[in-house]
Amino acid sequence: MNRKFYVKILYVFIFTAAFAYVESAVVIYLRHIYYPEGFHFPIKKHVDLLLYIEVIREFATLVIMVSISALLSKRFWQGFGFFLVIFGVWDIFFYIWLKAAVNWPASFIDPDILFLIPVPWIAPVLAPILVSLVMIGIGIDIIKIFDRGNKVKPHLTQWIMVLAGSFIILYSFMSDTGAMFYEKYPQQYNWFMLAAGLTFYIIAHIIFRNRILRRHAQN
Repeated sequence: MNRKFYVKILYVFIFTAAFAYVESAVVIYLRHIYYPEGFHFPIKKHVDLLLYIEVIREFATLVIMVSISALLSKRFWQGFGFFLVIFGVWDIFFYIWLKAAVNWPASFIDPDILFLIPVPWIAPVLAPILVSLVMIGIGIDIIKIFDRGNKVKPHLTQWIMVLAGSFIILYSFMSDTGAMFYEKYPQQYNWFMLAAGLTFYIIAHIIFRNRILRRHAQN
């Protein structure tokens, strides 16, 4: 890897960490409005203008991440790798800044509202952090692969595994309808589903990487 590659990755980390601070500041403001006594479960049901603004802001956040990823690479798959890194670093630093600013969460197993699109995602803080770490590792490896000039694309099998893993993880985040809509305390999180989803991700990437190594060995 050349020096330019590492400089680009460094700038990605700096931008994303700063962007995560903006995200954490917004969340702190919202919690001060809705939970002046301190954020806690069960969550309060609020359907007002601020909720709609927050949903649109979350969508805008994804648009920014996709746009930055596209600008960083001329190849779709390398841009996908940058998106994984940006999302993962952003999510981890979001919790770092929250901890630094308001000393929350108290522990990695504290439940949190992760996202609001299309419904609230609820899980212990550790769950999105683990997903983010896997995303960062896979994302950096994908960027390296295409930075070397490889043009190999994932097969349908790998896509099916990634989609299956995503479905399982998202279901683990969005299945607790009681905590989402009925002001109940979150149920015990299904760590097995998270592990299964991450395993699908990792195996799919290993298969993809091995295909590239075999192609290099044949050339």
